Amino acid sequence: MQKTLLIQLITIFLITQILGIFVSLNLIQTELKVELVNENANDVSNSLFLFAQILIMTGVMLLGIKLFKKGFFLRILEGLAILFSSYLVFWTIIPDLAFMFSVLLLGLKNFMQDNFFVKNIVSILAVTGVGSLLGVSLGIIPVIVFLVLLAVYDLIAVFVTKHMLVLAKPVIEKNLAFTVTMPTKEHAYQLGTGDLVIPLVFASSLLNEGKSAGLLFPNFLIFPVIILLASLIGLIVTLEIAEKYQKPLPALPLQVVLMIVVWFSYKILVPI
Repeated sequence: MQKTLLIQLITIFLITQILGIFVSLNLIQTELKVELVNENANDVSNSLFLFAQILIMTGVMLLGIKLFKKGFFLRILEGLAILFSSYLVFWTIIPDLAFMFSVLLLGLKNFMQDNFFVKNIVSILAVTGVGSLLGVSLGIIPVIVFLVLLAVYDLIAVFVTKHMLVLAKPVIEKNLAFTVTMPTKEHAYQLGTGDLVIPLVFASSLLNEGKSAGLLFPNFLIFPVIILLASLIGLIVTLEIAEKYQKPLPALPLQVVLMIVVWFSYKILVPI
């Protein structure tokens, strides 16, 4: 892998996850969670419901792309995602000014639509908000079920139905905040925000579990950090293969496999 691409990938991943852990800690402290099917965080029906919502949203996006050729529909979805996710992040830092900053961020993104740097900042904030909230709201087993379902779906969406490639085309063309861009001299590589948000969901859930078990600093960070490192390795390996063969590949399957293997091994060796 090119050194420039590797540095960008690691930098974006670390910034996203560090900020996400910070936001998660604040959400845990304030006990802010989202209720999906019911308030029992360990109920697997919550993860099934969440996965179903993703399938429905994917269908809505595909329909929107077909009906609204100019991408107006996708920009509306992007705007809503930016407002909600960035508000959540800003709320944990500057609660009184959170809404104003989220509106300003949305305005900046629309004003500088073609700027990759601005798009990446917005994407990172969006990932941080969504990943942190879902992670602290779900127990470990529902998270793992959710991850496995998404990994299988990712494989089907890229290699079988190939509708993920259909979705990616307008997102990349219009520089929407559903990917992060890593430009090199030869090519501008795109990384889906799902490859960043899913590790954060797992890490945030583990963080919540560790805090609930009474672990003190820095012990409650050890397990989440190990999981994030496993995810990063999966991401690097996938991009290495994708760059070598110049073919789009889903990074999530390998990330999920490595995270689950590490989780299982760690639970056996160092049970909480």
